[in-house]
Amino acid sequence: MMMRRWAEFVLAHRRWVVAFWALVLVAGAMASGPANERLTTDFSLPGEPGAETAERIEERFGSGGSTAPYLVSFTAPDGADAADGAEGSAAAFDEVGRALPDVRLLHAGNTGDDAFLTEDGRTSFALLFWRWDESATGLPTEQIRAALEAAAPAGASVGVTGYDALAAGSEEEEGWGVLAEVLVGSVGALAVLAFVFASLLAFLPLVVAAASILATFVLLLGLTYLGEFSALVSFLIALIGLGVAIDYSLLLVTRWREERHHGRDNHDAVRVAMQTAGRAVLVSGGTVAIGLISLLVLPVPFMRSVGIAGALIPLASVAATLSLTPALLGGIGPRVDWPRVRRERTASRAWTAWATRVVRARWAAAGASVAILAALVGAFFGLRIGLASTESLAQNGPAYEALHQLTDGGVVPGHLTPVEVLVSSGEAEAVAGELARVDGIDRALVPTDEASNRDGETVIALIPDAETVDSTSVDVVDRVAERAGDLDGVLGVSGVGAVQLDFMDAVYGNFLLMLALIALLTYVLLVRAFRSLLLPLKAVLLNLLSLGAAYGLVVLFWQYGYGSDAVFGIPETGAITFWVPLLIFAFLYGLSMDYEVFILARIREEYEATGSTDQAVVQGIGRTGRLVTSAALILFLAFAALAASPATDLKVMATGLGFGILLDATIIRSLLTPALVSLFGTWNWYLPDWTARLLRVAPSRPAAAEPEPRPVRTAT
Repeated sequence: MMMRRWAEFVLAHRRWVVAFWALVLVAGAMASGPANERLTTDFSLPGEPGAETAERIEERFGSGGSTAPYLVSFTAPDGADAADGAEGSAAAFDEVGRALPDVRLLHAGNTGDDAFLTEDGRTSFALLFWRWDESATGLPTEQIRAALEAAAPAGASVGVTGYDALAAGSEEEEGWGVLAEVLVGSVGALAVLAFVFASLLAFLPLVVAAASILATFVLLLGLTYLGEFSALVSFLIALIGLGVAIDYSLLLVTRWREERHHGRDNHDAVRVAMQTAGRAVLVSGGTVAIGLISLLVLPVPFMRSVGIAGALIPLASVAATLSLTPALLGGIGPRVDWPRVRRERTASRAWTAWATRVVRARWAAAGASVAILAALVGAFFGLRIGLASTESLAQNGPAYEALHQLTDGGVVPGHLTPVEVLVSSGEAEAVAGELARVDGIDRALVPTDEASNRDGETVIALIPDAETVDSTSVDVVDRVAERAGDLDGVLGVSGVGAVQLDFMDAVYGNFLLMLALIALLTYVLLVRAFRSLLLPLKAVLLNLLSLGAAYGLVVLFWQYGYGSDAVFGIPETGAITFWVPLLIFAFLYGLSMDYEVFILARIREEYEATGSTDQAVVQGIGRTGRLVTSAALILFLAFAALAASPATDLKVMATGLGFGILLDATIIRSLLTPALVSLFGTWNWYLPDWTARLLRVAPSRPAAAEPEPRPVRTAT
């Protein structure tokens, strides 16, 4: 009744509703720019030992701590004297340090280490620790390059590389940008909608999506004045918001059209669509929001910010779908439903036939689905958490060339991710000597310049044999921290590897708590929605199984490289960046649950009309199969557009979400869900009185004797 009353209110004030959303569009267009400018790139982990040391280093020395250094180099021309080149490079690096404020440079001149030279003697390099700017929208590579070129010895060429420069992608390929990605996703979505509706109605969900996205930016701008929010949010709002809003509007418009083709007048069709599909949209939005709000459990500010800001996406999508969509349908809906090529009076013949076969072979369908998913979940157990290897980052461009000039010259890759140790200055040499003997450490660097020695404290740098980028290679950081704990004068251990260890302890140590919270909240919400104890349990378990399978595909595709090289030209990453699995989980959990809600809501409706579980499954899939497949394809296209970003981490996240959506819409919702609902029979529809009273819903009892399935009308 609540949805019907709301529909009547919107229909009675539809012009005001449309005017309100027109104002939102204008305000959103004005707010998106300022909102993006106020987003930050802060990945700090307050309270963790590595993070606290990093913060102390940043405050005292102005650079480094939690970030990887840049490797900067001078390469002398052929025939130049190696000794003269090394001496000139040391002076040039000092000049670079003076030209760039608040940086630390470690090189042969201020460490006394002669290993800052390639084997051929032509290239001298240094570690440059940059000051971290949380509000920066780009990397400082050009600023660093300009300082190097100004100080370069006569005839020398310069190089700038480092993990961040490589992770940003090739400098020759800047990517499409958020706006271009949204436009590409919109064009793909319009093609799918044109197939679904075969009329001008295809444009209506896009209008609703635009209103939803811009409304989200208005809300985000307000939130940025209350706290800091990650720059990742901008991508998520634009592309996930596009897919979610279109999916919700697609569901509502499809049901309105079905009711219209059954002979209802326009406003009555809107009311029925809101009572049925609108209710499903409300529940779906709740499940997506729960998945994102669960990130608040994690003691990581940037993850919490993604959770809070990300939850705006389903909230704005639901608001736009349940107000702007019925307002437009109640006014111009019949006029834009032209030409009427496709009819919705009956269920899809193809999907009805498919559901009938699944119900008849439900044991085989369930067994085959579980076997496929179990195989993919098995691959998930090989997951390595960390950072992508440098070989899987930029494949061309100046950063790539500068790195390979160094590594080809015998420079160990551990320079990309040194371990920084903060010590009392009087103990620096002794501590460095002890830690240099830790297994996996190539050498220890003790800088003597003022930039690395202040107020009685010194930052020494330990160079690992290999880059510390994943859960196996960071073991050396653990060994360093353990040994450092026994030494006098050590104030803390930090660096990229230490931050990874902090993140894994803080986040994945609390993951089970987050999982339990999200599963419980989702279960309660779905019990109220479906008035069943078993259907929500099945939905939650299948969602977790779907997520595990999606992770397995990510591991195979990216970590082991079975696809990344062929599709993106990127070799195996060796690991998945530590924050990516969490964001995939938070978004995919709710997004994939959307389809479960769409399908089960219709199956429940059909069961109440027929009293037959099998008939409800066949009719429910016949009615929702094309809808769910189209909705999944729209989201997949949005993620495909996001995968066009040059940054490898965004590609990994986008493909992970895309894999999950496709798996969910095919194996899970089109095969396993109807098979299991058919197998469970009358147990699907049981909700005891005490539970119903507790949740303030009507109890549910299965039909005493289910009738034989009758033929289902299909579309011609």
